[in-house]
Amino acid sequence: MIDVERVRLTDNLYLIPAPNQSRFPFCNSFLITGKQRVLIDTGIGKENIRALDKEKRIDVLIISHSHPDHIVGWETLSDRFLLLPKETPDAVKDLTLLGKRFADTQQRAEYWTKSIARRFDLKVLRDPDGRYGDGDVLDFGNFRLKAVHAPGHLNDHYCFTDIDGQAILTTDIDFTSFGPWYGNPECDIELFQQSIRKVMALPHTVACSSHKPPIFGHAGQDFKAFMAIFDRQRKLVLDLYNSFHDLEKIVDASPFYRHRVPDNRLRIMFETVMVKKNLALLLRDGLIPSILSEKNL
Repeated sequence: MIDVERVRLTDNLYLIPAPNQSRFPFCNSFLITGKQRVLIDTGIGKENIRALDKEKRIDVLIISHSHPDHIVGWETLSDRFLLLPKETPDAVKDLTLLGKRFADTQQRAEYWTKSIARRFDLKVLRDPDGRYGDGDVLDFGNFRLKAVHAPGHLNDHYCFTDIDGQAILTTDIDFTSFGPWYGNPECDIELFQQSIRKVMALPHTVACSSHKPPIFGHAGQDFKAFMAIFDRQRKLVLDLYNSFHDLEKIVDASPFYRHRVPDNRLRIMFETVMVKKNLALLLRDGLIPSILSEKNL
């Protein structure tokens, strides 16, 4: 039997660290051991989920948002009570529609479905047994969790705080050195920034994301450091714009991924979206005269 590692965050709330240092296609899960046993997200791998379920018998599965690393392996608990955000669209029930949601052209959507959904054996979600929205309190007996809508990273992205104000689960406000990720068409830089400010203002003694170890104590400086990366990213794009005046060359310079993605087509897909979102703000603020055409990207 696999011994599933866990880290206590507060009474009845545990971090279950994911393999590969919680990097994509994995993410941390969170376990609530109240009168009902609850798992938040399934990115820890199917074997770990099965082992945890054998030990604890999960009653409820909560999905924080519908990115693939947060839902992969969910089918191992498909017969449990499933809670989704009220903003999660029906696209999660069809891999082709999910590709169209996460890519900005038909060709890229088809490649997303082929390269991510099929490569990682991603299964479509079913209709949930319930949905939650911003401010909803989810009561699991001797543990209550408050849902905090945090769009920008994705429309249906949620963070959570325990009702006693001890722990924040910041999900993909993830404190990684890569910084904020907004590589899908529905992502929004300024909404993302607003969400981070909203979450960082919540009282807490520990903060834990989906891709890093927990931060014990107040995480204010960590939130600020994460926010500062937006400005660095924007400056990188502006400098490349001034150097090249060519979108393809800016994307080829890889200001976000730094050519560290083995699948270059996926890198181009996501990096193009992130570059264009920065260019749109630079144009709005009068820092560049025009947005460049996409050409052959």
